[in-house]
Amino acid sequence: MRPLAGAVRGITAVARAETETHRHLRERIVAVLALTVVVDLVCAGLIFVFERHAAGTDVKSFGSALFFSSTQLLTVSSSTANPLTTPGRILDVGMELYAITVVATLAGSFGAFFHMRSHERSAERRRPAE
Repeated sequence: MRPLAGAVRGITAVARAETETHRHLRERIVAVLALTVVVDLVCAGLIFVFERHAAGTDVKSFGSALFFSSTQLLTVSSSTANPLTTPGRILDVGMELYAITVVATLAGSFGAFFHMRSHERSAERRRPAE
């Protein structure tokens, strides 16, 4: 149970921005999340416009377009067929590139966070007790 408690404390520290390093990670996560919501909505609208009249498409409503774009951005496979139109296919590739970029960015952000926290903890241990 101790690892779970430590994880909860760590998440709380990021949410509260207890240190500069925590604040920096929180800002990056919030920025990526906000941008991804905007990208998801824009892509859903574009997929709906591109695909709604294509013969054999699974995109019949904005809801189905939103489902498609969300699963693509989450890099999760779904039973929704791939886009049938050329603009839809180009957008689909763009969404996948965006998703890969976000994953890489978040991995780098977490790596930088853990590196900086390691330095902060080392500095705290070296400080003389007051």
